[in-house]
Amino acid sequence: MTTTTRPAAPTEPTGTTARSLLASVGGQNLSLIGALAVVLALFGVLNDNYLSLSNMQVIAEAATITGLLAVVQTVVIICGGLDISVGSQAGVASVVSAMAFTSSGANPFAGMAAAVAVGVAIGVLNGVIIVYGRVNPTIATLAGLAAYKGLAQLISNGRAQGYVLNDDVFIFLGRGKIAGLPVMVWILILAAVAVHLLLKYTDIGRNIYAIGGNDTAARLAGININKYLIAVYGLIGAVAAVAGILLTARTGSGQPTSGSEGLELKAITAAALGGCALKGGKGGIGGTLLAVALLGCLENGLTVQGINAFWQNVAQGALLVAAVVIQQRRSGERAVGLPA
Repeated sequence: MTTTTRPAAPTEPTGTTARSLLASVGGQNLSLIGALAVVLALFGVLNDNYLSLSNMQVIAEAATITGLLAVVQTVVIICGGLDISVGSQAGVASVVSAMAFTSSGANPFAGMAAAVAVGVAIGVLNGVIIVYGRVNPTIATLAGLAAYKGLAQLISNGRAQGYVLNDDVFIFLGRGKIAGLPVMVWILILAAVAVHLLLKYTDIGRNIYAIGGNDTAARLAGININKYLIAVYGLIGAVAAVAGILLTARTGSGQPTSGSEGLELKAITAAALGGCALKGGKGGIGGTLLAVALLGCLENGLTVQGINAFWQNVAQGALLVAAVVIQQRRSGERAVGLPA
């Protein structure tokens, strides 16, 4: 009786394995991981306490509100839009949550419900203006940036409102921990996972990518673009309201501008650094979260080193420009005003 020897299964070349790993992680994400490692190493050498557990928790808590806004900013950019008013929306929600908490006899859930309702209404209003007013999203939300900031100042008389740090629910949201992680960080994680699953594994997510990639083809495919745009801006309003509630819980009172001003720039910068194409149709939550971590670590490092806080704005602006330049180079489009 003769036996036959089966040939060994071919092994995947090492180079192919490396390329597969690179493709799964993404070149953009690897670049962000490398930049994050450099920032951590640099400030870790400059300051012994920078890499301590307590400082890492400070960074995580500080980055939570930016992270929430960056996650939903990612969705609207993928859909081909933009929202410059998210910081002002968070400011309105922060004031409303504190004022409703006070007027309802210190009921935290009434304050939160009022803030979310106002946030959704503002987001839907943005969507309606863009869709039915046929206004460019950048212009519409730029107007919203000023209008909602003014609204927050009007209803609060320009001052912090209420005091919530005598309430257990707000204390838990702002300062509590679960399994060693701040509650605020858990909220960001849950929001990010939910949005990631929505984008990657549902028809809604695929339609959002389709709208941003080619709205004409999406319309011909039967996708109701108007409905999707209004829903996406409504989602932004809801999450911005959650960010405003966390801002109230963290600071102890409703803040019309302090703490929310400049959040829109951080959110857009994080989404762009994370790989979102500003023309729509491309992006993901993983890259955005890495960019949020990078911005948070950089901002904290500059603060720990006693560097003028104004340089943080310079750094954010420079990173946003760098992200857009990299996108333009990768897309192969002709530079404006230069020969092809």
